[in-house]
Amino acid sequence: MRRRRERSRDDRVNLTPMLDVVFIMLIFFIVTATFVKEVGLDVNQPENEPVTVDPEKKAIVVHVTSTDRIIIAGQDVDVRSVRANIERMHAENPEAPVVIRPHPDSRTDTMVRILDSARRAGVGNVSLAAS
Repeated sequence: MRRRRERSRDDRVNLTPMLDVVFIMLIFFIVTATFVKEVGLDVNQPENEPVTVDPEKKAIVVHVTSTDRIIIAGQDVDVRSVRANIERMHAENPEAPVVIRPHPDSRTDTMVRILDSARRAGVGNVSLAAS
């Protein structure tokens, strides 16, 4: 009978060394963790100054709504046809700049796709305007 009682006392698992190992691993992972830098675009927002527009140079204005709908010259345009519309309007008036007016709630990737389309259409003067 004595052996059974002694055996049951010795059969317990000692968790103290395992907790020490866990804390050492935690410290190791915290020290060796890499800190991620977020990649983004630096955008300078325009001042709230009145803009003077030359009547000879009518700008090609591209509106982006809060639901990411694109409106050029009063018509809804699919994002895939933005380049063709800008090329057509730029051919009619080669001096016209492209002005993108995104809504504050619109997605940034929509604005960037419009910007890329304008650059591919051959327009050198592309700017952002506050809505």
